[in-house]
Amino acid sequence: MKKIWEFIKKEPMLVVSVLAALISLFITPPSLNTLKSIDWHTLGTLFMMLTVLEGFKQENLFNPILRISSRFSTMATLSLFLIFGVFFSSMFVTNDVSLIIFVPLTILLFRGAGREECILPVITMENIAAIRGSLLMPFGSPQNLFIFEQSDVSALHFILHMSPLCIVSAILLIIFVLFYFRKELKKHIHVDTDSVTKPWDKKRRVQRISCLVLFVMILFTIVSRTKYWPVAVAIVIVTVAVVNIKLFKAVDYVLLVTFLCFFIFSSSIAANPSIGGFLEKWVAGREYWWVIGLSQIISNVPASIVLFPFTENTAGLIYGADTAGLVSLIGSLASVINYRIYVRAYPEKGVKFIKTFTLISLIFFAIVVIPGFFLSVYWKW
Repeated sequence: MKKIWEFIKKEPMLVVSVLAALISLFITPPSLNTLKSIDWHTLGTLFMMLTVLEGFKQENLFNPILRISSRFSTMATLSLFLIFGVFFSSMFVTNDVSLIIFVPLTILLFRGAGREECILPVITMENIAAIRGSLLMPFGSPQNLFIFEQSDVSALHFILHMSPLCIVSAILLIIFVLFYFRKELKKHIHVDTDSVTKPWDKKRRVQRISCLVLFVMILFTIVSRTKYWPVAVAIVIVTVAVVNIKLFKAVDYVLLVTFLCFFIFSSSIAANPSIGGFLEKWVAGREYWWVIGLSQIISNVPASIVLFPFTENTAGLIYGADTAGLVSLIGSLASVINYRIYVRAYPEKGVKFIKTFTLISLIFFAIVVIPGFFLSVYWKW
């Protein structure tokens, strides 16, 4: 029992997702449609990014960004650089990918600066930046991409309607950072990049070039929305197997299984006729609150997929989906990624992460939730 409890404390998100998937299979018996409705595209993309960025870490390819970060002389400016790095990059490479890139960098930099106590608040604000920055673009997040592809609006129309939320969120993030570091705005810090960077090994030039080429290919696959993404996955697998097969051992497979279980849950729920009839009756006109609530059970990507067929106001659905990730850890799959990255560095601090994340995110949610609702009502698609 002690070992089981220790595992639950170490991997709470995995336990929740597995239980949810198992329960859903009793609600709707598994079939071939269950497998077909799983978002294999997202899982494949996530696998590629986890694998290649693990290669970035092992080959020290983040060194240039680490050195640029060392030029910032205060914790506030360094934090703003990292947070808005997530904010803007999430618009183009999706929110989960931006977190995979910047959260490990934040941990390395704050360790180098001797400020590990600031890691949790800052990566929580990076999480908010990923959720709120990515909402601007049609391909900024999986739910944005799904809703955009299902609707008949243009990319310009989409960006125009999402820009008020994005701009307000950017201003709030600046205020949050300045408030958190209010007592040391002018206090100088020194980031010891030498302690967190290692020189490039000349003998591993092929490995470094391979990681960079694969990373560019993955970004192209994400941005172009090509239907040939399985080919990209195959290329990553074959290249890594040839160049550095040990890299596969470092991939966070727990995160992939967690995502898979959430997708099984959402597809099983959506396939149930009784649940479908209930949603058809109650969702239309209440999309904003429905997607926020359902996302706390199955996360915002599956919730968007489940609710879209019953939606009359697309703005309500997408505004709610892009706000749902601020309520709880389960609300956004990007948040689950952030959690996994942190607990791999600090295995004993999973509960502390959840407490800090929930507190800061809920404060942000409380500020933006009502304006987002009124915007969805009076600026419908």
